[in-house]
Amino acid sequence: MAMNSLKDVYIDQIQDIYSACKQSIEATTALGQKASDDELGKALAAGSAGIAEGMEKLEKICGDHGVDPNGEFCKGMEGLVKEAHAHALDESFGSDAVRDAMIVTQYQRMVHYALAGYGCVVAFANRLGLDGDAALLQQCLDQTYDGDRRMTEIATRGGVNADAA
Repeated sequence: MAMNSLKDVYIDQIQDIYSACKQSIEATTALGQKASDDELGKALAAGSAGIAEGMEKLEKICGDHGVDPNGEFCKGMEGLVKEAHAHALDESFGSDAVRDAMIVTQYQRMVHYALAGYGCVVAFANRLGLDGDAALLQQCLDQTYDGDRRMTEIATRGGVNADAA
C-alpha cells in the first residue's frame, strides 16, 4: 500500500500495533507463568487480558475502515519478544527473584513500544477527525500506561527488586 496520506499512515500503524499485540500476548502470558512473585504474575495476567481487549478494539477500528487487521507484521515487536525469550524465559537464573526482575524489564520494554504506537495513532485519529477511533485508542493508551505504572510499582515499591538485590 502506498503511503499517500495521513490516513494511509494511520491504517498502517493500526495494523502494526495489532501485529505487535498478537506477538506480545503470547510472551506476556509466558512471562506471567514464569513469575514467582504472586503480584507480578497477577499483573502479567491482567496485562494479557488488556492486550486481548486492545486487539478487539483494533479489530473494530479496522472493520470500520474496511481493512484486515492482519495487514502488517511488526518486526519491532518480533525483536522485543525474542529478547523476552532470550533474557527472561530461556535464560538460567540463580534465583526466582532475579528472574522476576528480568521479567519486569522485558515486559516494560514491550509495553513502552506499545505506548509509542498507541500515542501516535491517537494523535493521527484526532487530526483526522476520527473521534470514535480516537476514544477507543485513548482507552488502549490509558490502559497501557496503567500497566506500565503497575509494573514499576511492583519492581520498586513491591519486593521484586529488593528480593533480587
